[in-house]
Amino acid sequence: MANYTAADVKKLREETDAPMMECKSALEEAEGDFARAKEILREKGKAAAGKKVGRATGAGVVAFAASEDKLTLAGVVVESETDFVSGNPKFIEMSQGVANYVLANGAPEGNPQDDPKLKELAEEIVAQFRENVIITKAVRVTSDAPVAFYLHHNRQKGALVVSSGEFAGTEAIRKVAVHIVSIPPEVLSKDQLSQEKLAAELEIETQRALNEGKPENVAKNIAQGRVNKEFVKRIVLLEQPWYIEPSKSVSTYLSEDAKGTSVTAFDYFSIGGNAPVE
Repeated sequence: MANYTAADVKKLREETDAPMMECKSALEEAEGDFARAKEILREKGKAAAGKKVGRATGAGVVAFAASEDKLTLAGVVVESETDFVSGNPKFIEMSQGVANYVLANGAPEGNPQDDPKLKELAEEIVAQFRENVIITKAVRVTSDAPVAFYLHHNRQKGALVVSSGEFAGTEAIRKVAVHIVSIPPEVLSKDQLSQEKLAAELEIETQRALNEGKPENVAKNIAQGRVNKEFVKRIVLLEQPWYIEPSKSVSTYLSEDAKGTSVTAFDYFSIGGNAPVE
């Protein structure tokens, strides 16, 4: 005679989101001990995580967690295999739990997948949804002024902005985070561009001008102009055309709408690819 009831199976299913038959099997193995059954499901989830390593994760969510004073902010990217899973409220809740953990405990210096606790949190999500789950990014920043952030409505993208000055952390700076999500930059300012990268881009544009039939001396001038007008404005945040009013730059927007406030760092979060903190 079974030492558990259908209500026990239902409750275990509700608390773990594990398949009904797995809940029944776990209760049988645990001889009706509910807490032990949950532990069995958790251990099976860890085993499932190992089997699913390497499977592509093309979906997921971005999550942020902020301290009450907004001076510390954590951001994470938690990837899954399918939108079906990443859109599940429980997946979103557990991803938010990852962000909360990073806010409270800090982010690892290296790959988040190599951090034992973050790996354990990912395994717990695998146990719930039976898909490969990877925490691909985990960041925590602390500032003397409130950190602004923006999470896109579909939770697929987000950005944080560290600033200083009168409007630090206000709606004016949050709009910069919106801009970053709209037009993801690579660096904050021109002085952060490496000479190697500029030289490589100049070579590409010089060859492009030569292919258009321009003489070599003319081609170099054209290439330099294109690097300044196109390349720099494409990847440098402060030089980018402001997403609301492209006739002015982000730098101009800040001087007009957030005078006396400077953006000192940013970070961009997305499924499938992330820019490092600048």
